[in-house]
Amino acid sequence: MPRPMWSGAISFGLVTVPITLEPATESHSVSMRQIHVEDGGRIRYRKVCEVDGQELSEDEIGRAYEVTKDHLVPVTDADLEQMPLPTARAIEIVAFVPADTITPQQYGAGDYYLRAKGDVAAKPYVLLRRALDRTEKVAVAKFALRGRERLGVLRPHGDALLIQGLHWGDEIRSPAELAPPAVDLSEEEIERALTLLDSMTVDHLADLGDTLTDRYTEALHEVIEAKAEHREPRQVEGEAAPAGQVVDLMAALEASVAEARERRGEAPSGGGEATVHEMKKKAPVKKTAAQKTAAKKTTAKKAPAKKTARRRSA
Repeated sequence: MPRPMWSGAISFGLVTVPITLEPATESHSVSMRQIHVEDGGRIRYRKVCEVDGQELSEDEIGRAYEVTKDHLVPVTDADLEQMPLPTARAIEIVAFVPADTITPQQYGAGDYYLRAKGDVAAKPYVLLRRALDRTEKVAVAKFALRGRERLGVLRPHGDALLIQGLHWGDEIRSPAELAPPAVDLSEEEIERALTLLDSMTVDHLADLGDTLTDRYTEALHEVIEAKAEHREPRQVEGEAAPAGQVVDLMAALEASVAEARERRGEAPSGGGEATVHEMKKKAPVKKTAAQKTAAKKTTAKKAPAKKTARRRSA
């Protein structure tokens, strides 16, 4: 079970819900070590005090703010707990907004589960979760974590509450400079793109099954295991060929629609979306001696009688 990374309370109106904060995700990435290529020796990083040259452990290391190069102001955990900040030990809900008013690029600043802290927190915790469940709204909240005040949205997730960190408004770049130049699109191209979207639509992510497997991590594990066992990595069958340059957009859309429908076991429909498959030639069937004799007799019966030319006497 993950260790709580923060302890405090949710505050909305006059209601307070004691909670702890826990990571909502976990990493399965493969951890690598740095080595000296020449002899395989591990590269280690040591934290050494520049004053006395002593190597320090984690519990001997604190933090400080650098006023100038030669002037550091130590900041302890006790100092941080006494900060004049309402969100230092509270997740302060400032408003409730429709969920669809938050743009996708605002997300990505960390996801955390909120665990009710003790029996006394159970009722207000469930109350907030059920109230949010009955609306299309999320709670906008501010909280302090890891040395900075953060913005987040609090929403129900199953039987728990989830807070998703948001980027502050001034941290989000404008997409205007990234927009491509103006292009001409026909209505037919747009309709074909919508057909492709429909053919690739599923009701839930879980319906994709193995498609969402992290194949890179699997392949990396195979490379490491193969090298440790002094063998070649197993090759993956049916690897996708690299995509070529798109020349005809409509042709690419039609081919994509046909491929998507074929994967789903659907028959191609009309209107230029059907694919033409070359018919395979049937292999010649070998006949037995009895079948050959019977075939000759049948041919002899069906053959017309030849007319003989009569010579006229002079």
